[in-house]
Amino acid sequence: MTKSESRSNGLLMLFTGNGKGKTTSALGLAFRAIGHGFPVCMIQFIKGSWKYGELEAAKHFAPLMEVHVMGRGFTWKSADLTKDVAAAREAWDFARKIIREGKHRIVILDELTYPVSYDMIDEKEVIETISSRPENMHVIITGRGASEKLVDAADLVTEMLDVKHPYENGISAQKGVEF
Repeated sequence: MTKSESRSNGLLMLFTGNGKGKTTSALGLAFRAIGHGFPVCMIQFIKGSWKYGELEAAKHFAPLMEVHVMGRGFTWKSADLTKDVAAAREAWDFARKIIREGKHRIVILDELTYPVSYDMIDEKEVIETISSRPENMHVIITGRGASEKLVDAADLVTEMLDVKHPYENGISAQKGVEF
């Protein structure tokens, strides 16, 4: 296989770690792909009903950019874990369908590491599905605490390191920066 041939192969990219910027990095790649006319689908597993800037921005890139918010908010603060598990399963079933259809050049599985690490979604099934994706499809997984198996399966792993964050100084999440 030549270098030019290997460039067309889809990659599994993993953005993990405690630092800020995992979803932002995925969106940067989405923006780059859209610039080349490639369709992108982002499925958000945790984010709930907040009004996120990326949702508004994605409307400007339709039909090349789709964002599906399928979570119920921060699972670790849940009042009903049964509903969270059902939402995670529904989001995963939808993600599997999107991957199988092969219509998108990039599929972003935003914050997928959480339902995997909480055993809401079977990790083996995730890896098998992503491994059998269409040849030219890139998949990006974001979220803290990526497992060893996800790291091993990935072609590219970037760990965001939390060196300093404004929250430590009492500065709350800000529109346009965190959401």
